[in-house]
Amino acid sequence: MKKLINRLKGDKGIWSFVALLALFSFMPVFSASSNLAYLGHGTGNTLGYLVKHLAHVACGFAIIYYVHKVPFHYFRSISKWMLPIVWIILGITMIKGTVIGGANASRWLQIPFVGISFQPSAFAALVLYVFVARYLSKTRTEPIVFIDSLRELWVPVFITLMFILPSNFSTTALIFSMILMLVFIGKYPMKYIGIIVGSGILFLTFFVLISKAFPDAKFFSRVRTWESRIENFSTDKPDEDDYQIEKAKIAIASGKIYGLGPGKSVQKNFLPQSSSDFIYAIIVEEYGLLGGLGVLGLYLLLLFRFVVASHKATTLFGKLVVIGLGFPMIFQAMINMAVAVELLPVTGQTLPLISSGGTSIWMTCIALGIIIGVTKKEEEIEQEQKEAAKREEALQRLIDAELAAEEEKQNGNYSIEDKMSNPMNAVLNK
Repeated sequence: MKKLINRLKGDKGIWSFVALLALFSFMPVFSASSNLAYLGHGTGNTLGYLVKHLAHVACGFAIIYYVHKVPFHYFRSISKWMLPIVWIILGITMIKGTVIGGANASRWLQIPFVGISFQPSAFAALVLYVFVARYLSKTRTEPIVFIDSLRELWVPVFITLMFILPSNFSTTALIFSMILMLVFIGKYPMKYIGIIVGSGILFLTFFVLISKAFPDAKFFSRVRTWESRIENFSTDKPDEDDYQIEKAKIAIASGKIYGLGPGKSVQKNFLPQSSSDFIYAIIVEEYGLLGGLGVLGLYLLLLFRFVVASHKATTLFGKLVVIGLGFPMIFQAMINMAVAVELLPVTGQTLPLISSGGTSIWMTCIALGIIIGVTKKEEEIEQEQKEAAKREEALQRLIDAELAAEEEKQNGNYSIEDKMSNPMNAVLNK
């Protein structure tokens, strides 16, 4: 185990907090999966779901390990040629998507011959964040021209978001918000950001208006779901509250300070998506307010390590990659928690590293692998600098020793001072 830990490079704080979140996830996932077990095969045996989650987490840590070994600057060029592939995958998903646990048909894609389903929008988000960081980190001798940035940056961004929007508004909004944050940090001109925000609002309004004109079209079927969620969230009438939110609030209220205890949740049997989208409500019910604050604290500590890693990065691309991949992860966790306590409408965002589901875990682990790769590179540079300083110090000691020996030799054997009568004795004795 010690040898394995020594082989892990990069920020040890990030490794530690990720490991703690992953280890903690087994308890709520094991407990919350009982509902799925009853619905699936009627036995209530959750061991299979626990083993499945273990496999997902184990594969996730293998992904982190191998991705963090890759020099992070390789992803700079990979993101550019991966975008067309992402568009193709998203297009196929819109046409031939599958239903997973009642989710919209155009969110998931079944991999042929493997039987594994994944959500392409999560992978598209990773590629897009790295692509934006790549553009912002370009070395320029002149200020950014809006027309050029529109062609090189925003057209690929909007094409990607157009593929995701019809089936998943919350993911589209999250990606767009994080890209705006990233370009702001990357010192993209504010007046251009205002134009992009206005264009995005106009496009969304146009999309909703078109859906009103064609209400029966399958392509616009999710618009009615968005409207109903916003209406349910904005009203205070108890009979109009969303069923999931009601059960989540009951679970949170039941938990009180210390919780009901591990595995003793009641609402897990009634709350849909209790092991994924609403797992935070189950955590609070079983572990109380202290458990909920503990999970929140782990995410905030992870955010702090991301800030430190970004500050330590010596290249602009490294800084932007850490921000672009790390901040959305924490922001998604905050959205999941806010939905559970009814601060936001239902969005369908999972709790990173804790919720069950292979796609969510694996995409998060790819992002973590790249971030740790950035911190590993900075550690390597720091180590090289320390070794260079040690070599310089050792060389200086050798030089000082040689000079001292030479000076002593000259003072002892070649002194021209001689008190003897014959002035040539010093030379003759030598």
